[in-house]
Amino acid sequence: MTKPNILFIQVDQLTAASLRAYGDTVCHAPNLDRLAQTGTVFETAYCNFPLCAPSRFSMATGRLCSEIGAFDNAAEMPASMPTYAHYLRAAGYQTALSGKMHFIGPDQFHGFEKRLTADLYPADFSWVPNWGDEGERDTNDSRAVLISGVCERSVQMDYDEQVTFHAIQHLYDMARSDDERPFFLQVSYTHPHEPYLCRKEFWDLYEDVDIPLPSVPALPADQHDAHSVRLLSDFAMLDVRFADEDIARARRAYYGSISYIDAMVGRILQTLEAVDQADNTAIIFTSDHGEMLGERGMWFKKHFFEPALRIPLLMKLPGQDARRVATPVSLVDLLPTFMGLAEGSGWHSPVEPLDGEDLTTLIADDTQSDRPVYAEYLAEATTAPILMVRRGRYKFIYSQDDPPLLFDLENDPQERVNLASDPGHAEVVSQLSSEVAQKWDAAALTESIIESQKRRRLILTGYGASEPPRWNHGEDATDDVLWYRGKEGYNDWAFAYLPVLPREA
Repeated sequence: MTKPNILFIQVDQLTAASLRAYGDTVCHAPNLDRLAQTGTVFETAYCNFPLCAPSRFSMATGRLCSEIGAFDNAAEMPASMPTYAHYLRAAGYQTALSGKMHFIGPDQFHGFEKRLTADLYPADFSWVPNWGDEGERDTNDSRAVLISGVCERSVQMDYDEQVTFHAIQHLYDMARSDDERPFFLQVSYTHPHEPYLCRKEFWDLYEDVDIPLPSVPALPADQHDAHSVRLLSDFAMLDVRFADEDIARARRAYYGSISYIDAMVGRILQTLEAVDQADNTAIIFTSDHGEMLGERGMWFKKHFFEPALRIPLLMKLPGQDARRVATPVSLVDLLPTFMGLAEGSGWHSPVEPLDGEDLTTLIADDTQSDRPVYAEYLAEATTAPILMVRRGRYKFIYSQDDPPLLFDLENDPQERVNLASDPGHAEVVSQLSSEVAQKWDAAALTESIIESQKRRRLILTGYGASEPPRWNHGEDATDDVLWYRGKEGYNDWAFAYLPVLPREA
């Protein structure tokens, strides 16, 4: 068989419901719309960890983070853990990464033959949590909503422009090369991750457009579950009521950021056409996790509610007609899917069991409505692992420290009614509780997480006043770069943007 090239485009913090392929009526993203209209739309796709780095690690390995020790945004994924880049190289592919992957530790390649850019965030242990004593948070606060709208330039824009430039240049370089191997190119953006800021040309796309407010407005503390209360307290947003105009402005800028990304995706796809590789390249588009975007008064991610957990997953495969797949899928399915494209549909790892499955078989046989999806949250703003099972119409969320949550997504898509204590659903709770117990040893996992946090915090303490290591790709410890390296508060860095200057008449 002829092995197709694989172009994998990933964005950051894009909730599925913001795209027209998933029912939105506002978003202007013609390139993504075209990809959905001509390819496969996975209607119910989830991340396996609603946080940047762990989500990417589970995706890259096809395994849940609890199995590989990737517990949070400062956890090192072992270099001995095979990723889809390793598997594809072994299958004869040239592999390259342009953009964000958030690898932690000295291995900044994890199977990629080439890295075309540095990463946006620190590769060291700067963001290690400390359960029970989190301290003052320097990320995720009300500035994201209050300081939103139009800007001339931000560091995130600087980054994504570089990602696009190097990805396009790499496509041209491969076209001129005598390397006949098929390519795997991952292009990974940071937008539409907050700050909710966009350039005026994309802001103006939504002039006179009715930007919808959250379908579930901000809730009082006594109507939130325990984890939501912790998150909102952590963000200093508990019982905060933003003005409708602030919410609408932040959401409009979020849409503008999606339009900005769509324009860059269009440039990548145009280049693919220009080098005559469009017909034999599989194109996959997704996000690492979703975004609450003000639903229930919550922003960002770190929860298992649908806006934070559900992601777009679009695939345009050579020779395949447009279709929609209803069976639930998740990011751990991508590794076996890439290998199904490379080696033939129905691929299974000859090395180790994976949590994901090859979706090329599912495209042909969309009949697994009861297929389970598993997700975890093991990072900051919790005191114990939080574990999720989605099976059929039900979503069950378990933590040894919090009351359980059970939602019927068919009858209650906004997840307002917790059925966990409803006698009529006792059997469902029992079955899903047993499934959680079989999938995870929560007590042992808690011990491993706390031990890992202590080890990494000791290493941080040991740096003291000396210069910490700079593991980031292509950088020395004293290099001055635009990207965030943990030397100041994250929000102080993220909100240092160039405003739009008034134009003279």
